[in-house]
This record gives sequence, structure tokens and C-alpha cells, in this order.
Amino acid sequence: MTAPEAGRGIGGGGYSAEETTTFGFPRDTFRILHVSTGNVCRSPITERLTRHFVAERLGVLGGGLIVESAGTWGHEGAPMEANAETVLSEFGADAAGFVGRELLDEHVIMADLVLTATRDHRAQVISMGHSAGLRTFTLKEFTRLVRAIDPATLPPLEDGVVMRARALVRAAAALRGWLLAPTAEADEVYDPYGAPLTFFRSVGDEIRDALDPVVTALTGVAAHT
Repeated sequence: MTAPEAGRGIGGGGYSAEETTTFGFPRDTFRILHVSTGNVCRSPITERLTRHFVAERLGVLGGGLIVESAGTWGHEGAPMEANAETVLSEFGADAAGFVGRELLDEHVIMADLVLTATRDHRAQVISMGHSAGLRTFTLKEFTRLVRAIDPATLPPLEDGVVMRARALVRAAAALRGWLLAPTAEADEVYDPYGAPLTFFRSVGDEIRDALDPVVTALTGVAAHT
């Protein structure tokens, strides 16, 4: 198992021996892993929008949050789909330098929160083991749970984004059995692969709307209006 890749997270960069555990994991970070199928459409959009929204809220990059993505049938080494890049640019987010990845055990092991595009992706991640069940949700499922959490019960931002994020995941996991989706489709973000730009835009809007309350809860800062 290798140390985290440089440049995949919000903060980017490698880690010194003093900053990592025995296995090379960073001590004071919170890793968010977005998962879709090919890792060229939905999860890249979600990864880069998450980074963009966190930077907007906090005014800086970093803070211990690392945001990555991978695909259950990931197109290893592939660029992001052109329509996905267009959608990101329309949101003002940076699509530069993205490279697709196949989902590996080490990605799941290192993730503190896994957000998937669909229920099938969630099931695949959980089936990999690594005690992933309590920290793996579909994106829209996690949004629904986060909306039900009183922000006052979370650690203040002054205690650090990492501590706040960990508390948020624990609270969401505790609520999961109580707040079910109104329909099975409510927790799905459908695959736009091969679709026209208009469909990519609708998927981008879905992802943006789902991410907004999540990033607000993570950072304790609402979107700028």
C-alpha cells in the first residue's frame, strides 16, 4: 500500500514522515471519495465541484479535506469526458489535470466518507469490506441525512474541518435507518455517458443541488449569495 497520491486532494502535495502514520496515511486529514462507474463523468464532476465549493466557503484550499474519485469500472488513465469538463467550467470549477482511476481496496480503506452516484455503486463499495458500511452513502442519501442534522450539534469550525466532518459522518450513519428515501430512484444520479450536453447539464445541476447542503454542513459556512 502506498501513501496518498500527490495532487488528488484539495490541499494536494505529499506528506512527510512526521505527518503520516506507519502505513503512510495522513494523521490530520479527512478523505472524501466519490465513486461512479467509469470515473469520467459523474464522479469527476462531483469531486471537482466539492473542491470548488469548499474553497468558496472557506476562502482557502486545504483545511485537511482531501477530495478524490474513482470508478467501479474506472477508465484508468482516461481524461474526463468533454461534456463533464464543460459543465464544470460553467460552474466555475477547475477540470484541469483530471485522470480516471479504477476503484481499489486502498481507496476504500483510506476514505473517511465514500459518496456514490447510485445504490449499486454503494453496494459494490460495501462488498469490498474494510468496514466501509458506516461511511458509504449515495450522494443523495447523504444529502437527505445531512439536512436532518442540527448544525449546532456538530463541532464548531474553530475545532477544525476534520473533526466536524468526522462528527457529521457519525451523525448521518446513526440516522440512516430512520430517514428512508421516498422512492428507490430518489437516491440515484443517472449516468450521462454518451449523452448530449443538455443531459450533462441536468446531471450537473443534480450534483450541485445535492452537494450544497453537504459542503455547508462540512464547513459550517453557507453558500455565498
